[in-house]
Amino acid sequence: MSAGPDFAPRYFRIEQELRARIAKARPHDPLPSEPELAREFGVSRMTARAAVTQLVNDGLAYRAPGRGTFVAVPTGPRRADNLIRLSEEIRKQGKKPSSRVVSAELRAATVIEATRLRQRAGDVVAIYRVRQADGDPFAFEHACYPGVLNALLDFDLSGSVHEALVALGRIPTRGTSTITAQPANDEDARELGVPAGTALLVEERLILDQEGRPLELSESRYNGTKYRLDVAFGVEPHQ
Repeated sequence: MSAGPDFAPRYFRIEQELRARIAKARPHDPLPSEPELAREFGVSRMTARAAVTQLVNDGLAYRAPGRGTFVAVPTGPRRADNLIRLSEEIRKQGKKPSSRVVSAELRAATVIEATRLRQRAGDVVAIYRVRQADGDPFAFEHACYPGVLNALLDFDLSGSVHEALVALGRIPTRGTSTITAQPANDEDARELGVPAGTALLVEERLILDQEGRPLELSESRYNGTKYRLDVAFGVEPHQ
């Protein structure tokens, strides 16, 4: 069944307006009901419902049967089987992504870095950044790249490193990751503004480029109260 020609732009306008309101609201604040949204924007309830459903699916809102729709506790959900830029995740929450560069340098690779990046002992581009949503730090990211990509250091690294990689002809395409929980060390505590010993969600990730070459070896240390990782899975039938 196809929607009318005005459905997409009206739906998008409602969704973006609600994202802006959610960004200024507190968790569990009520959102307008679907009939109220339909009247406010001059659309059908179906259009209003579609916009709200998208926000619920993105983790920005939740429905309480018989009570209404409310602002969700802010987190940064990501499907574990989906490679997506962190900045895109933050924008989906209606927030402004940014990064504070702690350090960026060309240095000698460790044995582990050289092995994982499949290069002989040599240099790597090492970049440490604090990732932020509306200026609020939620992740401390350590990443290294093959030394041949030293031109990365000429880019504005407070923006998207992946966009810089694409500009250099290396496209992040697929990867693998390992998830663990670790206590925050003193450096984590300082950069994330949490007490030392706080439980962090730690993701170690290796990303390959369009030709299957190792491109990025990273460790992202997330404040677990501000970020979550969603996992999709299938269930094998019992034999």
